[in-house]
Amino acid sequence: MRYLLDTHALLWWFNEPELLSAAARAAIMDGDDIMVSAVSAMEISIKYRKGRLPYRTSLAVRFAETVATEAFTPLAITVDHAQRAGAYPGDHADPWDRLLAAQAELEGLQLISCDAKIAELGVAALW
Repeated sequence: MRYLLDTHALLWWFNEPELLSAAARAAIMDGDDIMVSAVSAMEISIKYRKGRLPYRTSLAVRFAETVATEAFTPLAITVDHAQRAGAYPGDHADPWDRLLAAQAELEGLQLISCDAKIAELGVAALW
């Protein structure tokens, strides 16, 4: 199975894995391909710069190197991802969630996320 980690799932994997559900931990450990998005790199970098990241994590300054230690696969943002994210109906305003949902949908990935609002976008999440 191929998975895409939501930003919080990625942060928890590296900093507080006990916060992940048992299903999420098992999927990350047993998945064939675990993807991490450029969306998460940007979100983490911004939160770190603003002092809103609760962790001192190498993800904020060495994202690619850090995810490579776990053999996670980086996923770039494409025009198709951006267009799909913008086209989702509804009032879900979080652009990070919209982009991650679009990437999961278009790339055929299962999104690992505890965010119930993701379902508003029509993308099922594993938690």
